Amino acid sequence: MSTNDDLMEIQQLLARYAVNMTKGDVEGVTGVFTADGTYSAFGDAFPLDQFPELVAAAPKGLFMTGTPLIELSGDTATGTQPLCFVDEATHDMRIGYYNDTYARTTDGWRLRTRAMTFIRRSGAHDSGRPHAFERPGA
Repeated sequence: MSTNDDLMEIQQLLARYAVNMTKGDVEGVTGVFTADGTYSAFGDAFPLDQFPELVAAAPKGLFMTGTPLIELSGDTATGTQPLCFVDEATHDMRIGYYNDTYARTTDGWRLRTRAMTFIRRSGAHDSGRPHAFERPGA
């Protein structure tokens, strides 16, 4: 596979994430991750089995993502992708970026880790407010 093919496959993977988050399709969202994949925000990393609750607790709206900056290294890669989220009810926006790691699997490229960084009006960059989602059993 060529570098361009790898980059295009990862870009389509990330598009599936954004579209499925916008549609509230939890299976579609979990399908873009490796079996040991995690999503980090609010000061914690959440494993795949907690995604249904995490997605259910997330605000609903449009996940608009920009072209990711990807660094390929054989069967792994890292990347950063900008995000603008627009709340469906209020049209309030949240902006930030994802820091990702990717792995080539037998099913193609998948996200291994995705960590959200929010950009605040103050200019601060942080991983979110811990109270935004309560971990089950915490």
